Amino acid sequence: MADTKNYSFFQHKECEYFPCHKGADRENFNCLFCYCPLYALGENCGGDYVYRENGVKDCTNCLYPHRRENYDAINARYREIMELAKQKPSKE
Repeated sequence: MADTKNYSFFQHKECEYFPCHKGADRENFNCLFCYCPLYALGENCGGDYVYRENGVKDCTNCLYPHRRENYDAINARYREIMELAKQKPSKE
Protein backbone atom coordinates (compact mmCIF):
# COMPACT_ATOMS: atom_id res chain seq x y z
CA MET A 1 0.00 0.00 0.00
CA ALA A 2 1.39 3.40 -0.99
CA ASP A 3 1.87 6.07 1.62
CA THR A 4 -0.27 8.76 0.02
CA LYS A 5 -1.15 10.63 3.22
CA ASN A 6 -4.52 11.72 1.82
CA TYR A 7 -5.62 12.28 5.44
CA SER A 8 -3.21 15.21 5.70
CA PHE A 9 -4.92 17.42 3.13
CA PHE A 10 -8.49 18.64 2.76
CA GLN A 11 -10.13 21.41 0.76
CA HIS A 12 -13.59 22.80 1.20
CA LYS A 13 -13.94 24.73 -2.04
CA GLU A 14 -17.66 25.27 -1.42
CA CYS A 15 -16.85 27.33 1.70
CA GLU A 16 -17.88 30.93 1.19
CA TYR A 17 -14.47 32.00 2.55
CA PHE A 18 -12.30 29.70 0.40
CA PRO A 19 -9.48 30.49 0.39
CA CYS A 20 -9.67 32.53 3.55
CA HIS A 21 -6.26 34.18 3.14
CA LYS A 22 -5.38 36.60 0.37
CA GLY A 23 -2.54 35.48 -1.87
CA ALA A 24 -3.00 31.81 -1.02
CA ASP A 25 -2.30 29.09 -3.58
CA ARG A 26 -5.85 27.88 -4.30
CA GLU A 27 -4.72 24.47 -5.57
CA ASN A 28 -2.62 23.66 -2.51
CA PHE A 29 -4.62 25.46 0.18
CA ASN A 30 -5.19 23.04 3.05
CA CYS A 31 -8.42 23.62 5.00
CA LEU A 32 -7.68 20.80 7.46
CA PHE A 33 -6.46 23.26 10.11
CA CYS A 34 -9.14 25.86 9.47
CA TYR A 35 -8.81 26.86 13.10
CA CYS A 36 -5.09 26.70 13.72
CA PRO A 37 -4.14 24.44 16.63
CA LEU A 38 -0.96 26.50 17.11
CA TYR A 39 -2.91 29.67 17.91
CA ALA A 40 -2.93 28.78 21.60
CA LEU A 41 0.86 28.82 21.67
CA GLY A 42 0.77 32.60 21.36
CA GLU A 43 4.12 34.08 20.38
CA ASN A 44 5.62 30.58 20.10
CA CYS A 45 3.35 29.40 17.29
CA GLY A 46 5.93 29.99 14.56
CA GLY A 47 3.48 31.66 12.19
CA ASP A 48 3.16 35.11 10.69
CA TYR A 49 0.97 37.01 13.17
CA VAL A 50 0.62 40.40 14.80
CA TYR A 51 -1.08 41.47 17.98
CA ARG A 52 -3.72 44.16 17.59
CA GLU A 53 -3.92 47.09 19.98
CA ASN A 54 -6.71 45.30 21.86
CA GLY A 55 -4.42 42.30 22.50
CA VAL A 56 -6.05 39.93 20.01
CA LYS A 57 -3.67 37.81 17.97
CA ASP A 58 -4.29 38.44 14.25
CA CYS A 59 -3.24 35.63 11.91
CA THR A 60 -4.69 37.15 8.74
CA ASN A 61 -1.32 37.02 6.97
CA CYS A 62 -0.36 33.54 8.14
CA LEU A 63 -0.47 30.66 5.67
CA TYR A 64 1.59 28.22 7.74
CA PRO A 65 -1.24 25.83 8.74
CA HIS A 66 -2.68 25.97 5.23
CA ARG A 67 0.42 24.72 3.43
CA ARG A 68 0.21 21.06 2.51
CA GLU A 69 3.81 20.40 3.54
CA ASN A 70 3.34 21.64 7.14
CA TYR A 71 0.97 18.89 8.30
CA ASP A 72 3.68 16.86 10.06
CA ALA A 73 5.29 19.93 11.62
CA ILE A 74 1.97 21.01 13.12
CA ASN A 75 1.21 17.55 14.49
CA ALA A 76 4.69 17.40 16.02
CA ARG A 77 3.72 20.35 18.24
CA TYR A 78 0.64 18.78 19.83
CA ARG A 79 2.64 17.84 22.91
CA GLU A 80 3.27 21.55 23.52
CA ILE A 81 -0.44 22.25 23.13
CA MET A 82 -1.31 19.43 25.54
CA GLU A 83 1.10 20.83 28.14
CA LEU A 84 -0.46 24.25 27.77
CA ALA A 85 -3.92 22.74 28.26
CA LYS A 86 -2.77 21.09 31.50
CA GLN A 87 -1.92 24.44 33.06
CA LYS A 88 -4.40 25.57 35.64
CA PRO A 89 -5.32 29.24 35.75
CA SER A 90 -3.87 31.19 38.63
CA LYS A 91 -6.33 32.35 41.24
CA GLU A 92 -6.17 36.09 41.63
